[in-house]
Amino acid sequence: MAKQKETSAMEIDDQASIPSDQITTNPKFSVNVLQLLKSAQMQHGLRFGDYARYRRYCTARLRRLYKSLKFTHGRVKYTKRAISVATVTEVRFLHLVLYTAERAWSHAMEKKTLPDGPNARQRSYLIGRLRKAVKWASLFQELCSFKGDSRTSLEAEAYAAYMKGSLLFEQDQNWDVALKCFKSARAVYEELGKYGDLENQVLCRERVEELEPSIRYCLHKIGESNLQTSELVSIGEMEGPALDLFKAKLEAAMAEARSQQAASMTEFHCLGNRFPISNAKTRVSILKAQELEKDIHGSAADSLPAEKKLVLYDKIFAAYHEARSCIRNDLVTAANSENVKDELSGLDKAIGAILGQRTIERNQLLVKIAKSKLNKVRDDKNEKVTKPEELVRLYDLLLQNTADLFDLVSSGRDRKTEEVALAEECELRSMVFRAERCFYLAKSYSSAGKRTEAYALYCQARSLADAALKKLQSANAADQAMIKELKTLYNESRSNSCIEHAKGIMEEEKAPENLSKKISNISLSGTDKKVEKLLMEKMDTYESAVGEANMKVAPRIETFPPAFQPVPRNPIVLDLAYNLIEFPSLDARMKKDKKGFISRFWG
Repeated sequence: MAKQKETSAMEIDDQASIPSDQITTNPKFSVNVLQLLKSAQMQHGLRFGDYARYRRYCTARLRRLYKSLKFTHGRVKYTKRAISVATVTEVRFLHLVLYTAERAWSHAMEKKTLPDGPNARQRSYLIGRLRKAVKWASLFQELCSFKGDSRTSLEAEAYAAYMKGSLLFEQDQNWDVALKCFKSARAVYEELGKYGDLENQVLCRERVEELEPSIRYCLHKIGESNLQTSELVSIGEMEGPALDLFKAKLEAAMAEARSQQAASMTEFHCLGNRFPISNAKTRVSILKAQELEKDIHGSAADSLPAEKKLVLYDKIFAAYHEARSCIRNDLVTAANSENVKDELSGLDKAIGAILGQRTIERNQLLVKIAKSKLNKVRDDKNEKVTKPEELVRLYDLLLQNTADLFDLVSSGRDRKTEEVALAEECELRSMVFRAERCFYLAKSYSSAGKRTEAYALYCQARSLADAALKKLQSANAADQAMIKELKTLYNESRSNSCIEHAKGIMEEEKAPENLSKKISNISLSGTDKKVEKLLMEKMDTYESAVGEANMKVAPRIETFPPAFQPVPRNPIVLDLAYNLIEFPSLDARMKKDKKGFISRFWG
C-alpha cells in the first residue's frame, strides 16, 4: 500500500509539472531482465568466461543508447545528467541504467578472475566496482518500481538483491545480510519460474541453481550448516556466471586450508624413500596434487566421466610442475651443502617418477576413449571416429613414457625394493604396449588392403602377446585385468591373422580376373581429370601397371591428344651492320655525259 501511495504521489507530481494539454497516463514499461542479460552475456564473452569482452560490449551498448536517446554529457566539458523517474520516458532509459550496472559488475569480475588473483590494490578497486554496480542496480530497482510493470519490478528487485549479496560475499563480512539478499533473489526467481513461456521458466530455474551454492556457503560461514569441504568442492564444479565469485572464494579457502595442512607436512614419501620438504610453496603444491589424485583413484572414480578425469590430470600435472619449479629454484639458491643438494635432487627425481606414472595413466585413458570410438559408426552428432593410426600414435607415446620412467627409476646406485619393482613393471608394460601397437598397426595395413603386411603384423602381435602373457603369469603379483586383456589380444590377433590369410588367398585366386579387368580399363586418354601420374611418366619405378588395389581412378597411359612441343627451325638473320658500313665512292668509275658548247650555258 505504501508503495502504491508513493507511486500515485509521484505520478501526481509528474503530472503537475506537465502542461494540462499534454497530461496522459504514465505507461508501464516491460523489461525481461534475466532473459535480456543472459542473452547478452552468452553472446558476448561469458560463455567462455571472458569478462573483458563483455565489459567492452556494455560500453559500446551504453554509447549507442546515450547517442540514440540524445542524453549525452556535453561535447567539450563533461556535464553530469542524472536519471530520475521524470527522465524515464521510454524503456531505453531503463536499459541505460541496467547496462551501466552490468559494466561495473563485469569490470569487477574481470579483476577477480585474473590468473594469479587480484593483489591488494586490485582487490580494493574490485570492491569499488562492485559498490558502483550495487548503486546502479538499486537505481534500476527504484526506477522499475515506478515505471515498470509488476514482473519488471520483481526482476529488478531480485537483480539488486543479487548485486548487494555479491558485494557482501566478496567483502567477507555481514554474512547474514548476504544470505538474506541471496534468499530474496532466489524467492523471486522461484516465483517467476512458475509463469511465462518455457524459455523464461528454464532461465529462472538455472538462476535458482546458480544461487544455491552461494546460499549454502553463507550458511556454512554463519555456522548453520554442516557442509563438508568435499561438498564445497563439488558445488564449485558447477558452471555459470553467478558462480564465479563463489569459485574464487572457494579456491582461496582451499588454498588457506592447504597452507595450514602443509605446515604439518615435513616429509615426502615415494618409492621407499623419504625426502624432507622445507619450502612451503612446494608443500602446498604437492598437497594440492595429492588431493586431486584422491579424486581419480578414490571410490567415486568409476562414476567420473572421461572428460572430467582428463581435466583432473591436467590439474595434477600443473601442481607437480609448480612443485618441481620451486625445487629447482631452491637448488639454484642452495648453498654449498652437498646434503641439501642431494635431498633436493632426490625429491625432484621422486616427483618426476610420479609425473611419469600419471602421464602413463592419462595416456591409457586416452587409449580407452579411442578404443570406444574405433568401431563406432559416425552418427548424427558428427562424432569423430577413431582410426587405427591414432591408436598406434598413442601406443608410441606410451612406449616412450615407459622408457623414460624406466631410465629415471633405474638411475642411481642404491635402489630400493620399490624402485626395482617399478622398473620391472615398466618392462612388462612396455611388452604389452608393444603387442598392442603391433596389433593396431596390422589393422591399419588391413584397412589399406595390404594383406601380406597385415598377416605378418598380426602374427608378430600374437607372439608378443604370448611372451608378455607368460612373463606376467610368472610374476608374483599378477594383474588379472592385464592378463585378461592380453588373452583377448592374443585371440583377436590369431583370428585376424586367419582372416587376413583367407582374404589374401581369395584375392590371389581372383588376381588374373582382376588383372584382365584392370587392363581392359586402361585408357589412352580417359575422361578423369584427377590423375596423380601417367604410366609413361613412371616407367623407371617398380609399380603396378594397373594401379594399386585401393585406387578408384582407372590408370592412363599417356595424355592424348599430345601437348604442343617446341620445334627447332632455321635462325632469323638480321643484317645490323649494313647501316654502319662506309662504302668507297664509285663516282670516278661512272660514265660521264658529254655536253656541247651551247649546252654548257644552259646546264
